[in-house]
Amino acid sequence: METALIIGAGKGLSAALARLLAREGHRVALAARNAGKLEPLAREIGGLALACDATDGAQVENAFATLEREWGAPAPDLVVYNASFRTRGPLVDLQPKDVEKALQVCAFAGFLVGQAAARRMLQRGAGAIFFTGASASVKGYPQSAPFAMGKFALRGLAQSMARELAPKNIHVAHFVIDGAIRPPGPRAPAQAAEDAQLLPEEIAKSYLHVYRQHRSAWAWELELRPWVEKF
Repeated sequence: METALIIGAGKGLSAALARLLAREGHRVALAARNAGKLEPLAREIGGLALACDATDGAQVENAFATLEREWGAPAPDLVVYNASFRTRGPLVDLQPKDVEKALQVCAFAGFLVGQAAARRMLQRGAGAIFFTGASASVKGYPQSAPFAMGKFALRGLAQSMARELAPKNIHVAHFVIDGAIRPPGPRAPAQAAEDAQLLPEEIAKSYLHVYRQHRSAWAWELELRPWVEKF
């Protein structure tokens, strides 16, 4: 049975991806700072809920060690880093601590998770590591410098990892989610409003497609946006 670990899990894309992977026969572990909020979903899919602050290297290592004990495998087949933090405002008004947190969550924690996953996958000789990006991964918007800084860095990390690890049979991919993801709950009543949002279930299908790519035709990056989104 293939296994997956989603770090930075929540109710939107992570939940949709977890449900899809579970339906496809994966054992799925979900990790976030507050494991309690993940318990209902973990029970629904027969998975695990783990407490993990991804900016803390010790907690990241503990999450992987827990899976090794629970699953008896050195590494998950798929690791998805889906955490982010955003602070907005005029450049001159930004609080340095908030900027630091954006960089810690968006980029540094992605490195910690990617490094922990790569160390284990290199021992096994296979695996996949996916990073969730955003419009800010490739475009810096006004009053959103911290998010762009973090997401640009995460994209650079993914690209560098892909070039280093692909020849070692580890598939690293970065997903540019260029638009707003529809939040959980009832769909927007207006068709135009729904058209302007990415459906998390459809994004999840793209993640699964990339995960299943044959290594003779791997993609390191995929951009996804609603058909009405300008780019």
